[in-house]
Amino acid sequence: MIAALAKRLRPVHGLAADRSGSAVVEFAIVAPVFLAMLMAVFDVGFLVYAKAVLQGAVEDGARSASLENTEWTAIENRVNSLVMSVIPVDNAETDISFDFDPTYYGNYADVALPEDFTDSNANGQRDANECFVDRNGNRSYDTDVGLAGRGGAQDVVSIRAEVTYKRIFPLWSMIGQSQDYTIAAQTYLRNQPFSAQAARVGVRICP
Repeated sequence: MIAALAKRLRPVHGLAADRSGSAVVEFAIVAPVFLAMLMAVFDVGFLVYAKAVLQGAVEDGARSASLENTEWTAIENRVNSLVMSVIPVDNAETDISFDFDPTYYGNYADVALPEDFTDSNANGQRDANECFVDRNGNRSYDTDVGLAGRGGAQDVVSIRAEVTYKRIFPLWSMIGQSQDYTIAAQTYLRNQPFSAQAARVGVRICP
């Protein structure tokens, strides 16, 4: 009787020892994690590449902007075409906005420099009733003395470009994040000395 029972249980022991389907189960567990990591690597790689292309396009635009007879629309179109050659614009799901914003300064020391003011109450910030030196001629206090535009001879031009694109891989929407991502690049370059630099005289203004 015992021998007959053992003979009946032999197939059950064989089934428990059978590992032929374990690879499928293991793959089903590991595959989603592996694919997510793979998408993340490709996404970051594309981001680095796109940012490098944008930076190069901005610097190329700055070199063109430093010349006297280069049309600004041609510069914008050049930078635009360089960036759009990388971003997948042929994808109907891709949403791209492109912003090209030039600012100019009298010299490199003025970049991102706030206008001088009289700190009457010594609180380290300019209050509405305190005098200031209007260096860019707009009759208001600014934390950056730069002016919009490409400037004139020997002025320092700051060119900043920003691109918002939709990520190629759906990884971020899967984890509840936005698929849109914004990259930006900026550079500074002095205009060619094709004539004398225009003087910028600060005017003291008191409210």
